[in-house]
Amino acid sequence: MLFYVANMTFGLPETSVLQPIWDYLHTNHESTLRSPLFPVLLSVSTYLILVALFTVVDVLAPYCPSINRYKIHPDKPVTWTDIWRTLGLTTYNHLVYIFPATVGQWLWRPPIPLPKEAPTLSEFLLGILGCTILFDFQYYLWHLLHHKIGWLYRTFHAIHHQYNEPFSLVTQYLSAWELFSVGFWTTLDPLLLQCHCMTTWGFMLFNIWISTDDHCGYDFPWSLHNLVPFGLWGGSVKHDAHHQKPNTNFAPFFSHWDWLAGTGTALAQSAAMRGRESKEA
Repeated sequence: MLFYVANMTFGLPETSVLQPIWDYLHTNHESTLRSPLFPVLLSVSTYLILVALFTVVDVLAPYCPSINRYKIHPDKPVTWTDIWRTLGLTTYNHLVYIFPATVGQWLWRPPIPLPKEAPTLSEFLLGILGCTILFDFQYYLWHLLHHKIGWLYRTFHAIHHQYNEPFSLVTQYLSAWELFSVGFWTTLDPLLLQCHCMTTWGFMLFNIWISTDDHCGYDFPWSLHNLVPFGLWGGSVKHDAHHQKPNTNFAPFFSHWDWLAGTGTALAQSAAMRGRESKEA
């Protein structure tokens, strides 16, 4: 049943509202969309745009109380040394690992066929949700093992924990092994769930956004963890707690695996959260 989650409807309209968008893309950009380079370029450009925006916020935060009040650690500004260091490793990983892998895909993988029909709205949304749930489970297990097995932690994952208070560029401050692991699951999961290529690209963009948001170091009122009810979504506050107390909060997105395994904690609180709680009291 897992493989058909994208085909469930739950009463959503089945005449695809996405068809006009897909027709436009199919008609005007077919060669680009079929290229093996397209998913990589889409992912990299989205990530760079997001971290660029968050970096501007980080630079402005010490001088703008209206921004700094949303930082989880308002007394610990992101420095230019932090920015150049994390950007340096990100650039190195992309040039040494991502770029050659991209060229390899371009040379060895044939262009993918594009279906004429767009996914229905239910297929698109539920496909992204299904991929996110599956990825969350995979990364939870991977993450847990890399903290519990000392050799794995020291060899592959410790570099990511050089920062106790993460900011957006820490998202891909990773070893090559971790970078490829995340990329592998992001690519594999839509195939396992038999997703439309439009759904696959939507999942890739959503995954990059929520991963960057997890590491951004801010607790905005519009952040997803403040919009999803019952504490089901982890978000930046819980992931910040993981960086402060590394044997907790292993799940990247949802909270249920940490609840079930007893590995969850709510160590970190932002100034904004403390302000909301004081008003409620």
